[in-house]
Amino acid sequence: MMKGWGLTTYAVLFIAFVYGPVLILPLFSFNDSTFATFPLAGFTTRHYVEMWGQGPMIGALVNSLKIGLGVTLLTTAIAIPAAISITRFRFPGKPAILSMLMLPLVVPSIVLAVALLVIILKFLNIPLSLWTVAAGHVLIALPFCTSVLMSRLEGFDRSLEEASRDLGSPPLQTFWRVTFPLALPGIISSLLLGFIISFDEFVIAFFLTGTDNTLPVYLYSQLRFPNRLPGALALGSLILVVSTVLVIVSEIIRKRGVQSDNPGDF
Repeated sequence: MMKGWGLTTYAVLFIAFVYGPVLILPLFSFNDSTFATFPLAGFTTRHYVEMWGQGPMIGALVNSLKIGLGVTLLTTAIAIPAAISITRFRFPGKPAILSMLMLPLVVPSIVLAVALLVIILKFLNIPLSLWTVAAGHVLIALPFCTSVLMSRLEGFDRSLEEASRDLGSPPLQTFWRVTFPLALPGIISSLLLGFIISFDEFVIAFFLTGTDNTLPVYLYSQLRFPNRLPGALALGSLILVVSTVLVIVSEIIRKRGVQSDNPGDF
């Protein structure tokens, strides 16, 4: 009994430590003051109305949306054949290729950002822009999208694909009529996850951006100006809510569909 109580207390404290600061952000966005002070000076929603009049911030939001949509489509298009190859075939160097594919998960973002900056400017001689930011985001989102798709492809009965091939369907037809519909929840989850990763990413964007900022970089630059903080808090709160909903939806979609043998799926 005491052991269970201790684990529950630890879990509550851990969640409060991790998510407490994040949950304070929406609270201060309703504060009727320029400064984030507690107790609140009053309750107001005017910051949510005024933020739409901040042209540069809305422009940065549009840039992040454009990059996020492009990155998630390209990353998922690359991750689908990669996940199929890894889960369906045996070939020389497979463990090494998989390790290299997942390398961005363990390399610190600052190291990866500096390396990309040197390669882009010194070796490729490409000017920094939103295109270079998108390229960096594809690199860091690819392992996440591939992992989601691998989990989905390993979760359904492969005999369905074998039956399709036995009936004379060519590989491409088997993919579109059998594999793709069964993997669709994982593909949708990959799209949502890739968009979230790209939209929220800061370090890569900070190093690789040119004259046009993404939203995280813009918000960071505005922290020096107290009068612009309320609008940033309001927009940040909206992004927090939308990101949370997208994560929940992607996880629900990933687990729907064909019965999976993986623990925890349904």
